[in-house]
Amino acid sequence: MGVTVDVGYKSLNKFTEILCGDRVEILKTKDSDILILADGMGSGVKANILSTLTSKILGTMFLNGATLEECVDTIVETLPVCQVRQVAYSTFSILQVFNNGDAYLVEFDNPGCIFIRDGKLVEIPKNIREIDNKKINEFRFKVKRGDALILMSDGTIHAGVGQLLNFGWLWEDIAAYALKQYAVTVSAIRLATSICHACDELYMFRPGDDTTVACMRIIDSKPVNLMTGPASNKEDDEAMVAAFTADPAAKTIVCGGTSATIVSRVLKKRMDVSLDYVDPDIPPIAYMDGIDLVTEGVLTLNRVVQLLRRYNKKEAVAEDFFLELDKPNGASMVAKMIIEDCTEIHLFVGKAINSAYQNPSLPFDLGIRQNLVDQLKKALEEMGKPVTVTYY
Repeated sequence: MGVTVDVGYKSLNKFTEILCGDRVEILKTKDSDILILADGMGSGVKANILSTLTSKILGTMFLNGATLEECVDTIVETLPVCQVRQVAYSTFSILQVFNNGDAYLVEFDNPGCIFIRDGKLVEIPKNIREIDNKKINEFRFKVKRGDALILMSDGTIHAGVGQLLNFGWLWEDIAAYALKQYAVTVSAIRLATSICHACDELYMFRPGDDTTVACMRIIDSKPVNLMTGPASNKEDDEAMVAAFTADPAAKTIVCGGTSATIVSRVLKKRMDVSLDYVDPDIPPIAYMDGIDLVTEGVLTLNRVVQLLRRYNKKEAVAEDFFLELDKPNGASMVAKMIIEDCTEIHLFVGKAINSAYQNPSLPFDLGIRQNLVDQLKKALEEMGKPVTVTYY
């Protein structure tokens, strides 16, 4: 069995702090995906340094095949000692999911992982090992499509302490809330953000501790093909459209009126332009049988890039971001498909010059469309999505 993962996380800084004391690392090897959540002691700069060092050390050593004992030994020897507390301390959780469905979970002093399968909570058994006087829980198991695993820092269970809740948000209550959200959310980032937002509300929007929720969902592979711009040679139109539509499993997006006209002509499919002008800055979408989404080109792609950049700045991902993502305009629909319904993307880019929006005397590399494609590719790679670009 081959598995694919969808990973997302959301952090809240302790109130008045500029830096977050939690750190998340998302890594990929040739046969696995690794999610690391480290929580440095205290808050602010010191905690940020501790968690960053911990996550980077763990990530680098795991990528190079180090054992858990070697990782913990290195962390103990490396972390700077706090002059106030006289200890070097960072809790951590590590989740590694292999392509064959094997999974490996390591927990040290963070709240326990929430494991959801088939709409129910799965109990993670205790298998405690003591390494350098640190009690660490290890769990090896198999995952399957539809599973969700949620790692948390202790800011989640401290939410509401002494304010709305006497003893904070109990793990059992967080798990029950996650279970409800799991039933209605469509992506890891929405699930993580919804739990984090609930913590923020319990803190009355003044978090008393750094709070991070990181989620990994086991999903099917979801390739997306995006075509924009006509080919530089008209003779290549059919080859470009054939390659663009070759994978029956891939969702298809066409960005650009000329591109859509070419696809319509080659596939002999009728194109109907929507009369709903829902956003004055974004031209309406169109409909074509066999194509999942048809939009305008440059204006739409520019907004898509803005939304993806905003997504990559995790602190900017909040409830209002998803309200923007759910809007029925072309740019939001493209961005939503890429963020929540895509594991890999193939860009089919035509190199013809469009005199409607750029000077034909400029070389292609300086063209507006090429600049947007470069920005889109960079944003996608920052999201961790494999990107292939084919020019025509």
